[in-house]
Amino acid sequence: MNARVPMTRGARLPAPLGRLIDRDTPVTFSFDGVSYQGFAGDTIASALAANGRWLLSRSFKYHRPRGALTFAGQDANTLVQLPDEPNVLGDERQISSGLQVTAQNVNGSLDNDRDMRLGKFSKFMPVGFYYRAFYKPKGAWKYWEPLIRRKAGLGTLNLDVRGEYHDKAYLFHDVVVVGAGPAGMTAALGAAEGGANVLLVEQGRLLGGALTYARFDAEGLEANQTLQTLSEAVTAHPRIDVMTGATCNAWFTDNYLPVIRGKRLYKVRAKECILASGAFDQPVVFRNNDLPGIMLASAAQRLMQHYGVLPGKQGVVITGSDDGYLAALDLMEHGVNIVALLDMRAQPDEASLADAVRHCGIALKLEHAIFEAQAEKSLHHVTGVEVRKIVARGELATEGEVIPCDLVCMTAGYMPVYQLACQAGAKLSYLDDDARFSLSGLPAHLHMAGSANGLYHLKDVIADGQRAARSALAGLAAADKAVDATLEANEPAAVTPSRPFRQHGWPLFAHPKGKEFVDLDEDLQIRDILNATRHGYRDIQLVKRFSTLGMGPSQGRHSALPAARLVAEATQRSVSETGVTTARPPFVAEPLPLLAGRSFDPYRQTPMHQRHLALGASMMPAGHWARPAFYGRPEERNDAMQNEALAVRNGVGLIDVSTLGGIELRGPDAAELLNRLYTFAFLKQPVGRTRYATMANEQGVIIDDGVSCRLGEEHFYVTATTSGVDRVYQQMLKWNAQWRLDVDITNVTAAWCAVNLAGPKAREVLSKVCRDIDLSPRAFPYLELRTGHLETELLGTQGRIPARLLRVGFVGELGYEIHVPSRFGEALWDLLMMAGKEAGIRPFGVEAQRLLRLEKGHIIIGQDTDGMSHPGEIGLEWAVSHKKPFCVGRRAIEILAAQPQTRKLVGFMLPKDSPQPLEGQLVLSGGEQSADAAKPGGDITGNVTSCEYSATLGAIIGLAYAGIDSSTPGSKITIRTQGDVLVQAEVVALPFFDPKSARQEL
Repeated sequence: MNARVPMTRGARLPAPLGRLIDRDTPVTFSFDGVSYQGFAGDTIASALAANGRWLLSRSFKYHRPRGALTFAGQDANTLVQLPDEPNVLGDERQISSGLQVTAQNVNGSLDNDRDMRLGKFSKFMPVGFYYRAFYKPKGAWKYWEPLIRRKAGLGTLNLDVRGEYHDKAYLFHDVVVVGAGPAGMTAALGAAEGGANVLLVEQGRLLGGALTYARFDAEGLEANQTLQTLSEAVTAHPRIDVMTGATCNAWFTDNYLPVIRGKRLYKVRAKECILASGAFDQPVVFRNNDLPGIMLASAAQRLMQHYGVLPGKQGVVITGSDDGYLAALDLMEHGVNIVALLDMRAQPDEASLADAVRHCGIALKLEHAIFEAQAEKSLHHVTGVEVRKIVARGELATEGEVIPCDLVCMTAGYMPVYQLACQAGAKLSYLDDDARFSLSGLPAHLHMAGSANGLYHLKDVIADGQRAARSALAGLAAADKAVDATLEANEPAAVTPSRPFRQHGWPLFAHPKGKEFVDLDEDLQIRDILNATRHGYRDIQLVKRFSTLGMGPSQGRHSALPAARLVAEATQRSVSETGVTTARPPFVAEPLPLLAGRSFDPYRQTPMHQRHLALGASMMPAGHWARPAFYGRPEERNDAMQNEALAVRNGVGLIDVSTLGGIELRGPDAAELLNRLYTFAFLKQPVGRTRYATMANEQGVIIDDGVSCRLGEEHFYVTATTSGVDRVYQQMLKWNAQWRLDVDITNVTAAWCAVNLAGPKAREVLSKVCRDIDLSPRAFPYLELRTGHLETELLGTQGRIPARLLRVGFVGELGYEIHVPSRFGEALWDLLMMAGKEAGIRPFGVEAQRLLRLEKGHIIIGQDTDGMSHPGEIGLEWAVSHKKPFCVGRRAIEILAAQPQTRKLVGFMLPKDSPQPLEGQLVLSGGEQSADAAKPGGDITGNVTSCEYSATLGAIIGLAYAGIDSSTPGSKITIRTQGDVLVQAEVVALPFFDPKSARQEL
């Protein structure tokens, strides 16, 4: 027989209940088009509950009605849609005036969701049904995927929304305490009193954790007294920084802690870290345990204490620990008529609690559980429960009684907030005797405290916070003399529980008709987990992937433990042997703008920047640098680029190349380091010579190139690409940290500036200012370097600029790369411009430089290469030495070279009146017409990496990846240009210009 209690219409409780709300500030908002009123500080869910609106969402798979489970942002039941943001947790997001909230994942309306009928077909949609049903015939998934995704519980993304400001900050503390409950506040005070600089991080809006809502004694006095004492001491302490409303979202090596607070990401470094993160209240699994009005006992207490909302009129509490008794007393005190307390155990740990419950008129039923929750046909709210006696583990009697109620509070026990500890390598173990978890194997300088450490009585929790503080201070004592050095270095003894705290070991009760939900996020029932094991997925990690267990927003906070119990039972193992699913960062979802951070670009100028502006340069970004793209107005780009390139080819040009990276290596093992890091050979590189240097990663992919200059037997100066020098420098430091070679590595990019003086008249110009170096071709041939001075007489001063001169030919002409200390940058530019005046010297920018190097077929790393480019694909086989025993990436290069190649970087040419391909446009396998109408031009075989019109050659030239069968000179490749116009380009041998390189060796 079904009985019912009318659904609670919502009621505000009197102050001091409602710690988080401001009753003097009413706030009006709407939900699904209906206007509601709450108070400032209310969340969407709490304000709706105060107005009697308990149905908030529909479930992921079966579209069942759902209400708040935790009132702490720990479940998916409160996900709602805002105009500019989907998938918002309604029990976390505060209301604001005019806020428009709607339900998501509904077909029709929230109250009448037509897709609720899917539940009737649940037998035909068992766990993993889509893996087995939609893969045949081939390609069927493409049809089914959009249909399934439309039912998949996702909100709607507003693509017109502009990103808001987000940023990051860095914090450094002696001790960071995560969690400001009784253990966390005690630990913070203990560490601060010992002299440590402490950061206390609390996810909630208030200090106190469970002290702000839970009951710790029958009289209900202990929590408030302890909260007042600890919170006043914490806020008054000068060494404690408090950060509420902040989430420590992960733990990384050496106590590197990302903390999210609002729109700011704090990157925190801690010498010692104490995790006092508490424990998750656990649900009981029975039929219809997902109905609105069924919530965790802690959720009902939060609703009363934090928001001043009555959670129901008539309630039933089901518990697996003594805390259920305290919750029942709390509810009774504040106006909820608790008609029954169901203890799944044979007796409570403290008999006095049973007496207190009975004294309040609550019917105490030991070894009883809920067989089924009842509701009206719409399932919008619980109306009663059928209660039966437990006769065996997970089994109930054949008959029971129906108890009318509009509120069911569950507290099966607790599971520690283990995520950060397990990310640090801790091991989570299950104690079968009292159904508790314990954590062990913490790394050095990381400590646990309180209920996260398996202690639940308030006295024990506070004692454990004190112990953790002593442990952290002992860790600091040796390194930080400001901390009390009299502390013993030994680890303080673990706190022994002052009295037992038993939890029920099997709060799962299967029903013949199912719908006893283990994972509410994913609509997973008991039979779904068991069926996964029957399919052979015996490992909990495989069960997770097959069933999607714990993949929802709650990330297994309430499903990990019951699922582990079910898998352990089905596979005849213990829960410790089964374990729980792996905890990985992040702890909560991170907004993408927060990861992106503030929208800014580091900006650097070369020492000659003002000279370029004075000459009318159009600037462009190059890595972090501003460089001249060309000299002239933006609309003059093509003419300026071509004229600058012709000036270099026919006379002399000057370009600022100060942005090139510069790294100095000094020491006996300098050559050895280069030999191991770069693909060419450097041990025998002569002093006074330069050598092309390419760097590969361990996968054999080319990641940078530059020039190695040997200034002495133990002294090298190595250049790197503008955007790659930081990476190269990091690679050098990383590898030498392993190799321990005797070499000093210094990034001197900012200490030097440089220009490239190039063209047939370059020697003529340089000879006017450089007199202590013989510039003749025989004395200073191509690829050699010299150190000397430049005379400044032409500037009207008597002085000398120290310089390093490199004979290099990136643009394919007689050229001198001149490096001087940065303070001489403007003087160097002025001096060479003055010296080249008679020769018609012209400054040229990056655009002309790229055209000139393209004419020579020289590649640019990062433009003509990608994340898979190895030497064999880009024509750099000659730059890999196979005589030396080792270099980074060579083994991978050899393996790749031995495999059949599928693409090749080739040069191509088109008539000047042809459509000009753009960088990134596709190279196709077919001709201008393809037999396959669905793929005009054929299959994709590559892409254009560089392309420009060359006035010198009178043609369009470029580099592109092409299929290996079209990579030989004389072949034709098809390129899809703008407007899907297909052009046929001829593959030509490189270089396009001066094939014998005679000009650069003048």
